[in-house]
Amino acid sequence: MLKVMLVDDEPFILQGLKILVDWEKEGYEIVCAASNGKEALDYLKDNEVDLIISDIQMPVMTGLELLETIHKKGISKARFVILTGYDDFSYAQRAIKYNCMDYILKPVQKKDILTLIRKVSNLEKANKEQEDDRQKMEDAYLARNVIALIKGKFDENNLEHVKKHMQLSGKIRYVDIELAGEYRENEEDDSDARGLQHQLHSVCREVQKENINHFIFDVSYDESSYDVGFIYCDNMATRYDMTDLEYFESMIKKIEGVLLKPVRMICGKRVNDISQIAKSYSSCRMLNSIKGFHNEKRVYIYEDEVQIEQKSAYLCKKSLDECIAAIEKNEKEQIEKSVEKLYEEITNVGENYNLVNLNINYLLFQLIHLASEQDDNVNQEEVIQYISENSFEETLSRGSSQHLKNFALQYADYLMSLRKNVSRGILSSIEKDIAEHYAENISLRNLGEKYYMNSSYLGQVFRKKYNVSFKDYLTNIRINEAAKQLIMTEKKINQIAEEVGYMDCDYFIRKFIEIKGCTPSKYRKNNNLQ
Repeated sequence: MLKVMLVDDEPFILQGLKILVDWEKEGYEIVCAASNGKEALDYLKDNEVDLIISDIQMPVMTGLELLETIHKKGISKARFVILTGYDDFSYAQRAIKYNCMDYILKPVQKKDILTLIRKVSNLEKANKEQEDDRQKMEDAYLARNVIALIKGKFDENNLEHVKKHMQLSGKIRYVDIELAGEYRENEEDDSDARGLQHQLHSVCREVQKENINHFIFDVSYDESSYDVGFIYCDNMATRYDMTDLEYFESMIKKIEGVLLKPVRMICGKRVNDISQIAKSYSSCRMLNSIKGFHNEKRVYIYEDEVQIEQKSAYLCKKSLDECIAAIEKNEKEQIEKSVEKLYEEITNVGENYNLVNLNINYLLFQLIHLASEQDDNVNQEEVIQYISENSFEETLSRGSSQHLKNFALQYADYLMSLRKNVSRGILSSIEKDIAEHYAENISLRNLGEKYYMNSSYLGQVFRKKYNVSFKDYLTNIRINEAAKQLIMTEKKINQIAEEVGYMDCDYFIRKFIEIKGCTPSKYRKNNNLQ
């Protein structure tokens, strides 16, 4: 509702203005009725209004004096309209010099008030749309610079922009916020998952208004990930005399209270400043890949997870190497035996969380190295992605030998895919598939199923050929098609968004800004051929 102030020294005129039109129906609320300019000015010092309708001739302070004072001292940004008789027309001309929006002749007619307030409504709507567009542009540009730092591919301009627009103090860490439990594991439909991701992002910004620009949408390398990135600074917790863990748990509680869905956080290691955030992000991804082997938590903090007590630092290297060799050769029976032997050895020396953690970490690091040896172009982040995707099995007991056995068998098959180079000839078919079905709920998962390829490996060969991720490739096609429609048709923006594959119009606008550098409406205006 737009807020209105009425100013007149004649009570019957004030009363008449109140009942002349249905203000509420028109989207307005009369918040103040003052009898002179001084009363109005006192109200404006502590309250905001959107529209002031004021008489000129009043005792104590005239309407013109009120307008001049507001203008010179910057007391209010409200639109100002004066009520004037024919004899006061010279005053009206003077008022225009002080940004008076309009004037209404007395006696006031209903149609004149309606014309005025509808004009103001349209102007406010246009201003809000313009401000929304500007804010989306700023958010998208900041996100682009933050992501450059997160991925470790940045220059001084990226760094300077981030430092200028974020509240950075103390040491920093990258935090991954994601839906937990069934909401992560069982989400099959990309559009539904994207909608939940958008909700998560909005709720995070809502409950952390003081750090609203620290949340980054769509950071992950993982094509199937629908998480939200968060740049955390030490002072966020110390400000409230909390530890990191207490702050994260408090934050989760607030998010879940609004979202009504379970959430978890994976917190990368602390780094000295934002220029090192890529290291924190990398450690967060690694932590994400191994957390499936341990009891599920609401908050995983890198330092807590990787810390190994000296007395527990027992590495079952022989059993681990046998397990790795069996995985490399894809010997199914030997894999199962070596996993059983590994857990038996851990149990014999006194199974505990830290010991399991140490040995699992060693195993995963070696498996990443093993994958890299198969193909020099394999991106270790992509291998981490595969591990992360396949280390979640809710039906199996976390930390059990069966869980690790199942993962090892899957990873052995994954290595076979790398060796066979099964992508020959398939990418051209996939490219055609995408061109024909880009607006549908298309993903690496269903393409992998269609062409009998591991989806993570498909993502790697896709990036290798096109130098972009599958997600970015698909986004570019959709946005380019949207750009064509903006120029060639008069369709509404939300209709175009749906036709190119985006059910979430806000997300569509954000991606359009990232790629084209402006909002869809501005793009249409700039490229209008008429």
